[in-house]
Amino acid sequence: MMCEAEPLNRVFLEIGSLSIYWYGVIIATGLFLGLYLATKESERLGLQKDIMIDLVVFAAPIAILFARIYYVIFEFDAYRGQPWWKFIAVWEGGIAIHGALIGAVLTGIVFAKVKKVSFWQIADIAAPSIILGQAIGRWGNFMNQEAHGGPISQAAYENFHQYLPNFIMDQMCINGVMYYPTFLYESIWNIIVFTILILMRKYNPLRGEIFLSYIALYSVGRVFIEGLRTDSLYFGPLRQAQLLSIVLIVGAIIIIIIRRKSGQIDRKYDGSNISSKKKKRK
Repeated sequence: MMCEAEPLNRVFLEIGSLSIYWYGVIIATGLFLGLYLATKESERLGLQKDIMIDLVVFAAPIAILFARIYYVIFEFDAYRGQPWWKFIAVWEGGIAIHGALIGAVLTGIVFAKVKKVSFWQIADIAAPSIILGQAIGRWGNFMNQEAHGGPISQAAYENFHQYLPNFIMDQMCINGVMYYPTFLYESIWNIIVFTILILMRKYNPLRGEIFLSYIALYSVGRVFIEGLRTDSLYFGPLRQAQLLSIVLIVGAIIIIIIRRKSGQIDRKYDGSNISSKKKKRK
């Protein structure tokens, strides 16, 4: 579908020759809001006051590094023969959320061992904050006019998308063509997952299952939304994010089943012990 619209200004603030972009502001907002929620929850559960802040200090830069490495690996042909600094030029775009998650999880595992706390406990606390940060972060993609789908048809626009706010669809007008706002679909799905995870806390599930539910639920949405995007990374003929998401869904479910069957879970989300009587019933 053809369109005419001026894109929003990507620059949030200019100070002399320094430009601060909306993308960075939005990503930082998601990070700090998520950190605030995780800190409050960790304090409620009796953990050391600054433990989540300490975790983020290490996890955030490592997650960005892994996100870049992950992206460059799957787009290596595009960087072959380029100057060395192109491999680390995240300011030019090119990071992958799955790489960031791998880096963050590995950091969390090491961090938990050093601090002598349960990895599953801090992962459960962090999970709603991570998905909330992802939901907010997708609006950075919106400002950059990226992470969108293919060209939208006239019928699809008239049946649904015309009812979306004008500023969203106008921003999806790129070089005279309107595209599917897949960033919006994922942001909405992530908010739904965030809500489910917060509700799970109230039912005090087994330790580790909020985090594993996050992995599975986020991946379900990603499988479907990724199929609409035009900027996917590929593993051979397959969309890499879809393939990995399916593996994560199956893996998360298997881990939940194995942990329950083996009886290795001795605590619930809030840290309370599971009685031996309840274990026997399982």
